[in-house]
Amino acid sequence: MKPPGEEESLRLGTLLLNTLARERRLWRAPVLKNGCIQGSDISPPQYQEVIVWLREMSSILQFSSETFALGVCVLNSLLATVKTRLKYLKCMAITSLILAAKINEEDEVIASVKDLLKQSRCKFSTAEILRMERVILNKLHWDLYMATPMDFIHIFHGLLMSRRPQLMLSSSQKRPCLQASLWTRQLQHCMACHQLWHFKGSILALAIITLELERLTPDWFSVFTDLLRKAQMESTEFICCKETVDEYLTGLELSLHTNAVYILDTSSMLAFRGHDTREEDGEGNRKRRAQKGDQDMDDFYDGFWCFYDEDVSEKTANHRLQDTQEQIWPCPPLRPSSRQ
Repeated sequence: MKPPGEEESLRLGTLLLNTLARERRLWRAPVLKNGCIQGSDISPPQYQEVIVWLREMSSILQFSSETFALGVCVLNSLLATVKTRLKYLKCMAITSLILAAKINEEDEVIASVKDLLKQSRCKFSTAEILRMERVILNKLHWDLYMATPMDFIHIFHGLLMSRRPQLMLSSSQKRPCLQASLWTRQLQHCMACHQLWHFKGSILALAIITLELERLTPDWFSVFTDLLRKAQMESTEFICCKETVDEYLTGLELSLHTNAVYILDTSSMLAFRGHDTREEDGEGNRKRRAQKGDQDMDDFYDGFWCFYDEDVSEKTANHRLQDTQEQIWPCPPLRPSSRQ
């Protein structure tokens, strides 16, 4: 990717200022009171469960990450504005996502409300969604053009490309090493965390990016202070957000199951293939077993050889694959690797 020039950098600076102005005008967040969102009976775990479900619905409907982020922002603004009950939360969430899709997505992606509900397998009727749409639009004064954390992810990424292109290129691979897709996944997790509700999207986005900068470059502080100045943020609030994000993402990684690594245990290959040597007697049988074992092992390694030899005919490869499937089923014996 070619780094933007000075003209593009100026354009991004103006875009950042305009997006910050929209954020100051429209940003609202739910407030916790007595363990629930104020004015409702919705607890933080229940809210988080719905946000995770909404992300799944967005993926099923093939909406962009920008649409998901806008849907969450619309939902948060609504929860900060009205009193509601838990039983309406999913209807509010999917309707917020549909409204966000009508703003962000192309016409060919947007189906009718009836078709969207059918694709997402929601149990709500079309009439319920349309009624909720009117409620949301009226409560938010028909102004859903909100600044989302994803908007700031894109703007900050562009500013980094324009101001510090050396950070974005790996010296060995000559390709971008700061991936906005990683920040997007982290942001989607953070948007479900109630401890981060009261931080604006611009602060949340910059906190996620700064954590990655710390990992990649020793000069991260000068880059961070430049972005912080452009974003017109209070350093105290930003540091608090950054520490919360770091703690949340670290805890999220630790809560995931470690990927188990398995290696092939060739010592039990023959026993797995049904060669019970204890039932065979005599010198001739032992020789036949040894020959058969060598042939089986050769066939096993030939299976890997077929993947790398471009001269092997398709017929030969298919024949060996069929033989392997007949002899090795359902899976070769595996044992956990001792390496960490």
